[in-house]
Amino acid sequence: MDRSAAALRQAFLLEPGALHLNHGAFGATPLPVLAEAERWRIAMERQPMRFMLRELPVALRAVAAALAGTVGSAPEDLVLLENASSGVCAVLRSTALGPGDRVLMFDQGYPACLHAARHVCERAGAELVLARLPFPGTTAAEVLALVCSHLDERVKLAILDHIPSGCPVVLPARELVRVCHEAGVPVLVDGAHAPGMIPLDLAAIGADYYVGNCHKWLFAPKGCAFLRVRPDRQEGLHPVTISHGFGQGLVAEFDWIGTRDHSPWLALPAALSWRQALGDAWIRDHNRDLVLEAAGLVAAAWGCELPVTQDMVGSMVCLAAPEDLPATWDAAFALQDRLWDDHRIALPAFPIGNRVWLRLSAQVYNDLSDYERLVEVYRG
Repeated sequence: MDRSAAALRQAFLLEPGALHLNHGAFGATPLPVLAEAERWRIAMERQPMRFMLRELPVALRAVAAALAGTVGSAPEDLVLLENASSGVCAVLRSTALGPGDRVLMFDQGYPACLHAARHVCERAGAELVLARLPFPGTTAAEVLALVCSHLDERVKLAILDHIPSGCPVVLPARELVRVCHEAGVPVLVDGAHAPGMIPLDLAAIGADYYVGNCHKWLFAPKGCAFLRVRPDRQEGLHPVTISHGFGQGLVAEFDWIGTRDHSPWLALPAALSWRQALGDAWIRDHNRDLVLEAAGLVAAAWGCELPVTQDMVGSMVCLAAPEDLPATWDAAFALQDRLWDDHRIALPAFPIGNRVWLRLSAQVYNDLSDYERLVEVYRG
C-alpha cells in the first residue's frame, strides 16, 4: 500500500481543498470500511428477522473477539457501544451513591461526561470532586500525586482520562488505577482517544471499567465504541437502556437494547484489517512523529512552546493560540469558526486556564505541508 499522505487521502471522503487537522474529534473512515458498513445494512434489509435474531448475535460476538485481540481483553469482558459517553453513563447509573459520597474526575474531563457525573451526583445527593489537572507542564508524577491527594473513603468512583480531549496528554493509566485501588476506589478509565493512538493492554491496565471509541483512531464508522468490564465488576452493571437481556449478564444486556443500526460495529473488523494492511505500528509512529514535527513548526511561528514533554504526546498536541483571547468557550468557538469560514481549516479550540488553546491532530492523510499552510494563513 502506498503510504504517502497524498495517496492515503484518496481513501477518505474528506472535502477537497479543506485542511483537516481535527481527526481527534470524530475521526474519518476509509472508503473500504464505509463500503463494508453498507454491505451489512443491505444484508439486514434483505431479511430483517433472520438477520436480527440469528445472524446478528453471532456477528457481534465475532466483532468483540476481533476487537478484544487488539486492545488486550477477553471477548466476554467487552461489549460494543455507540460512543464512550454512553459507557460512562452506564457505569455512573449503576454505581450506588448517596449523600456524602463522592465521584472524582479531572477538571479537564470530557464535558459530556462531566455533565453526566454532575447529574447523577445531584440526584443522589453526592458530590462531584474535580481534580485540577496541571497544564501546561503536566508530568506523570504530578498527576499521580494529585489523584492521591483526593482519595479517601468518601470516593465511590474515580473517572479518570487516559488522554483528555482538551489537553491531550497521555496520562499513566495503569499507575492511576493502581493508586486508586490501593485506596479502595474503583476506577473507570475514559479512554475515548486511546484505541489506535497508543498500544493498549486493558487487562494489564486493570481498570474496573474502561471505555474507548473506535470511530476515532481505529477508523471505524461513526457510532462505534466499547466498554470493557473486569469480571468481578460485571454483576449489577446495566446499560442506560434496559431491555430484554436484563439480569442475564454483561453480554446479554449490552448486545441487545432494541432495534438499531449495528453496521458501524459490524464494519469494525474491516477497519482493523485496513489498519493492519497499512501497519498498526507504522500508523502510530507516523502520527506521533508528524504531530511532534508539526508542533515544533507551528510553535515557532506562533511564539509559544510545547506544553508537555514529548513522552506524553500521542497523535495530538495543544498549542496556545497566537492572539490574546478571553479564556471562554464563546471565544474558543468563535476562533474555531473563523478558521473554518476564512481558511477552510478544521481545528478545534479549547479554553484551558487563562488561554485559548488549539489542538492539532496528525493522521495518515496529513503531511507537514498541511501545518505549513496553517501558519501561512493564521498567525493571530
